[in-house]
Amino acid sequence: MQPQILIIYTGGTIGMITDPETGSLKPFDFNHISEEVPDLKKIPYQLDTLFFKNPIDSSNITPEAWIKVAKLIEDNYTKYDGFVILHGSDTMSYSASALSFMLRNLAKPVVFTGSQLPIGVIRTDGKENLVTAIEIAGAQANGRPIVPEVAVYFEYKLYRGNRTTKLNAEHFEAFASFDYPILANAGINIDYNYSKILPLSEKQLEVHKQFNTNVAILTLFPGISQEYIHHFFEIPNLQGVVLHTFGSGNALSEQWFIDELNQAIQKGITLLNVTQCKMGEVIQGRYETSKGLEKIGVISGRDITLEAAITKMMLVLSEFSTVESIKKELTKSYCGELK
Repeated sequence: MQPQILIIYTGGTIGMITDPETGSLKPFDFNHISEEVPDLKKIPYQLDTLFFKNPIDSSNITPEAWIKVAKLIEDNYTKYDGFVILHGSDTMSYSASALSFMLRNLAKPVVFTGSQLPIGVIRTDGKENLVTAIEIAGAQANGRPIVPEVAVYFEYKLYRGNRTTKLNAEHFEAFASFDYPILANAGINIDYNYSKILPLSEKQLEVHKQFNTNVAILTLFPGISQEYIHHFFEIPNLQGVVLHTFGSGNALSEQWFIDELNQAIQKGITLLNVTQCKMGEVIQGRYETSKGLEKIGVISGRDITLEAAITKMMLVLSEFSTVESIKKELTKSYCGELK
């Protein structure tokens, strides 16, 4: 029996073609996707498409869009063997991270892809990205899906979705996974890194559809002032902050800085420490400049990406309310986002 794959188009560059009358780019009708990508007819899968009536530029993606995609997957979960999500590349890592946390006990591939050039352009990278993403979404071994997790496929590489960061706005190789190996490399064959792919869940899918957006990211920089920090923590209804620190989780050691953070924690604001470095992890207490954070209750984000940290925090804060439960969930690896 042919694998059944559902393609969901949310928006983004991949779904654009040139209007012959105006010369401007416009979304094309995904019901006729095989006209733009004839090679899809050669794939021995049954392909169906759903698309947002009003495509969303990836810069405008919101938790409401994540919930819409998750609901489409939930409603069609038993009908299909895998899902391909077409999405703008700019915020794809945020969306892939969010979906990985929403789709608990996922046992089927959900592969995000997109392109740097519109699919209607001759040199587009979109056609190969789409074809291979579909092939991966339907790939099975012994009747079981090979990649039962949320992933990102771009320019011959398959990544764990919640480990990705967009690295380049100009080159086709747009994404990187700095602290986790790629899941597959597509050349003449698709070579899967089986030992790094999440095991197949035997539990029933659970879809979490709530986010608490009373969160913010505080990026530290040399010369940051007490006034800036103080006013930052006075953002109305603020409940969670990703503290974007230096090196292995280091920050200012001045007492005023520690006091401002401590006051925020005492007000019930959760602080999660994530490094600004592209590689490596937060190890609070390794240096004197991070010992103070550990003492007041800042949570170590270890090797989580910024994109995964902020989306996971939004989800955790929507589900849990006590300091102990929030800390437990943020330090727990849901689906391979933490080592």
